Amino acid sequence: MFGGKIGAPEIILILVVVILLFGAKKLPDMARSLGKSARILKSEAKAMKEDKSSAPADPPAPGEESPAQRTIQAAPGDVTSSRPVAEPTDTTKR
Repeated sequence: MFGGKIGAPEIILILVVVILLFGAKKLPDMARSLGKSARILKSEAKAMKEDKSSAPADPPAPGEESPAQRTIQAAPGDVTSSRPVAEPTDTTKR
């Protein structure tokens, strides 16, 4: 039906359409926001990996659970997005 290859003319056309839709002024802000989101996602994935590897062998008894709290680190220079978060607890009955 259509050609499977995307060449330089198609990429240029896509970029022109994106600039027309969003405006040249908003593109740097969108890219910056996307970068911050990617950094946060990467740090959260790393924290989850570390939590799994350092998890205690014996989980606490059901009556002894204490809510764990930690702070998500902000990107350098961005002090407004650091906030304490409560770790989710498993409350499902099995």
